[in-house]
This record gives sequence, C-alpha cells and structure tokens, in this order.
Amino acid sequence: MKKLVIYLMAEPETPALARAAVDGGADVVELGFPFSDPLADGPVIRRAAERALSRGMRTRQCLDVLRQTHELVPDTPLVPMTYSSLLEAYGWERFADDVQAAGGASMIVADLPADERPETRRVQLVAPTSTDERIALAGGSTDGWLYLVTVTGTTGARGEVSSALPGLVERARRLVSVPLYAGFGISTPEHARSVAALADGIVEDLAPGSSPASTSTPPSGLAPNMLPLRNASPARSTPGDFPYQTPTVPS
Repeated sequence: MKKLVIYLMAEPETPALARAAVDGGADVVELGFPFSDPLADGPVIRRAAERALSRGMRTRQCLDVLRQTHELVPDTPLVPMTYSSLLEAYGWERFADDVQAAGGASMIVADLPADERPETRRVQLVAPTSTDERIALAGGSTDGWLYLVTVTGTTGARGEVSSALPGLVERARRLVSVPLYAGFGISTPEHARSVAALADGIVEDLAPGSSPASTSTPPSGLAPNMLPLRNASPARSTPGDFPYQTPTVPS
C-alpha cells in the first residue's frame, strides 16, 4: 500500500499541524530541524528554516516539538530531517538518543553519505546520479525505507515529475529489497499520481502558497491541501504496515 509522507518545519505550531496532516491522510510526518545553510533545500524550505531560526528554534526546541507531536499522533512515524553539522555540534550519539527519547522513529541526515557513520541509524537517500554500487550500499544500510531523490538539485516545486525517476526506481528495485519512497519536486496531485505508479511512497514536496512547511497555515486550512494528495496515492496504510515501529516515550 502506498505511503504519504508530509514535511513540516519544526516550529511551535507544528504539533497541531502534524495532527491535522495525519487526520487528512498523512502516514508519516517528516520534521525539518532548521539549519542555517541547507544545501538540499529549495527557496520555500529555506524561507521556512530562516523563519524558524528567527523564532528561536534550535535543536533542543525542535526536540521539544518532536515530543509534543508524538504525544498528539503517537501511532504515526515521525522522522526528523536535518544536516550533519547540526549533529556534529550537538553530538551524534546524544542526538540519536534524544530523537528516540522524544518519539522519533528514525532520522534523515540529508548531507551524510551512506558510507559514513554507519552506526547512525537513518533513512538513506539516493539520486539519479547515484551509481549502482551506491544504491546497493544505501539500500543495505537504510532504516525502514530508501528515499529516492527524484531530481538532481534542491527541493521545491517543478512543472513535472523528473524523467529520471523511472530509471532510478528500476535500478533500486533490482538492487535493494526495501520500500522506495520518492520525494523532491512532488507538489501536485498529478505529480503524486505519477510517482505512486512507480514508488511505494510519496514525500510531498513544497509548493508556494500551499506548503505545509508554513506554520502560518492554520490546522483547519491544511486538510484542503492534503485531500488531493491523499486521493492521488490511495490505499492508506495502518500503523502495523511500517517497516519500523514508533517508540514508546516515557511519560
């Protein structure tokens, strides 16, 4: 069954938005921990990160948001996404432990190559430019699912789904045995429908004016943006379908 992953930037309003996203059909919530130089992010997420940082969202505050979100949607996998410099400053083991303690199911470190820090449990990313060797390595060490970056470049809205995606999916299917979720450049129901025909899950990319990354959108306004994406990737899963389970957080 297809999975729908929705990205939200970590801010004080995010837990309520995450609950609205789950109510609207999200299977997984990816929480962006803002970073001052996000190399993989396009202008929409960059602006969201700048806003979050200007409001005082640092690692500890983001972990608090993660914990609060887990309390609201305890059966939904929550996956923080950030960059290796943040973990370097905070402490790699400390960050991993604190993410798990706050309710994170895994994490994504966007700029950390698959062959570095193998002890850090995370969702790995591959791109159309990845070699077969790199795809096999990432697929063998990834946590739960393999993130297919559909384009070469940053996140953000595109006019159409990359023509490189079918070839990337074909190679990944041949080389790995984990679910494949595709993201970057997916911002419309038409994109979602095309990607759902190829991959096992969709990571909703961000489009100006309808972006879930913007906490200026009230929770009640998120559902209209969610419904077309959910309808484009039918057969919503149940919590037990996931390759990893959400942790139990001590009260």
